[in-house]
Amino acid sequence: MALSALFLDIFRANALLVAAGDQLVAPLGLTSARWQVLGTVAMAPAPQPVAHIARDMGLARQSVQRLVNELVEAGLVELRENPHHRRSKLVCLTDQGRQAVASIHKLQRPWVDGLATGLDSEKIAIAAEVLQTLRQRLAQSTDESSD
Repeated sequence: MALSALFLDIFRANALLVAAGDQLVAPLGLTSARWQVLGTVAMAPAPQPVAHIARDMGLARQSVQRLVNELVEAGLVELRENPHHRRSKLVCLTDQGRQAVASIHKLQRPWVDGLATGLDSEKIAIAAEVLQTLRQRLAQSTDESSD
């Protein structure tokens, strides 16, 4: 029962997080969805194809492809040849994309700091650990059911 209540709180928090994220990055011409993809590309140790980005984000490849196409149109990412797979291009930040990520960070820092005010960092770490464990179990159960 406690886990079900937690899931409901996560759903509600996610909706609020997406709405707040949309509002935060709107001045940059972005949405939360585009921000998530841009952030995933920026944080990757090396350029990745859309399928890998989608897997890392836990999203469908088609939805990430649509967002990547929008980011290409906006000049924030570009698609480069993939030496390991001819048809699967690598998604790379452009200079404009790097500038957008830097601008996002400038907006995000005070916002996150404000949200964190008065919260216990140890409890945040515990919450992150619980969410990571739940995410891994959900991924495992999804993988097992698709076998």
